[in-house]
Amino acid sequence: MTTPRTPRTEHLVLPGVLTAGQAAATVAGILAVQREDGAIPWFRGHHLDPWDHVEAAMALDTAGEHDAAERAYLWLARHQLADGSWYAAYADGDPLDVADRGRETNFVAYIAVGVWHHYLATGDDTFLDRMWPVVCAAVEFVLRLQQPGGQIGWRRDDDGTPTADALLTGSSSVHHALRCALAVAEQREEPQPDWELAAGALRHAIRHHPERFLDKGRYSMDWYYPVLGGALTGTEAKARIEEGWERFVVPGLGVRCVVPNPWVTGGESAELALALWVMGESDRALEVLQAIQHLRDPETGLYWTGYVFDDDAIWPRELTTWTAGSLLLAVAALGGHEATCAVFGGDHLPRGLAPDCCTPV
Repeated sequence: MTTPRTPRTEHLVLPGVLTAGQAAATVAGILAVQREDGAIPWFRGHHLDPWDHVEAAMALDTAGEHDAAERAYLWLARHQLADGSWYAAYADGDPLDVADRGRETNFVAYIAVGVWHHYLATGDDTFLDRMWPVVCAAVEFVLRLQQPGGQIGWRRDDDGTPTADALLTGSSSVHHALRCALAVAEQREEPQPDWELAAGALRHAIRHHPERFLDKGRYSMDWYYPVLGGALTGTEAKARIEEGWERFVVPGLGVRCVVPNPWVTGGESAELALALWVMGESDRALEVLQAIQHLRDPETGLYWTGYVFDDDAIWPRELTTWTAGSLLLAVAALGGHEATCAVFGGDHLPRGLAPDCCTPV
């Protein structure tokens, strides 16, 4: 466990969301869960998955906890599998106690987002050199599951069987990760034209071919993730968010995880706020973040996963590092944290080479 210190919270202060003291407590709450070897499980005694592990590490970087974040990334480097992937779940972050031996493509790809974010936060070239082979292997694993239509198969089973079915949320996250991987490659002056083509084909599929993805339209993540992942921008992004707003947003409480269930969740709400910030709608983003403060646990500084409003019940009874991480990242973007703004704003991320007219149809 990392010994908490006073984090840098000047850009994590947001009216009605976090004071400096509350931000420090939330960071300390994540650090208290992190294992000495760098692993960040959901909470102690639960599992670690690579995506949420990276999300929590990114949140630590927003508060200047760079050593702790680096240890999280080095945990991934040490335990990367020979094919470039990681298992989907490790019990309490123990690399020898695998809870799910499948390998999910969006989980694997997300390392590129975290590595780029950490580099922008620290300027540490040695770290980037160390993690470059890790990112390369992860991206190549993911692209081996890209389908002819551009979408990404969501999983490879432990016996090696690939799943061709694609998830819109997962593919949108992979799109973001590919762009971050390309930014890393560009920084290292090692062009990756195949990755650029893959990102372009994936973006085309997300924008124009919903039929290539499994129908998960009841889930709010499928609603906002094409925006958060950078595949939809401008008027396309605004139209998509407006179309789903009344279905998914519960005023004063947050964002439903899935309709019609009366359950709002902190992670989805914070991610929607981040997507709104990406669109330039900071006022609405702030309102969403203010609405979920009923999920904050004042004792630990962490956030409950969700709330069933028909029953006035916190459910499940778990305080997750990734929920706190997603909130800190959204607050950091609104607060102008340079690395977070660059990674999620996407202004300097490579877009991908394949124009729509040249993408497989």
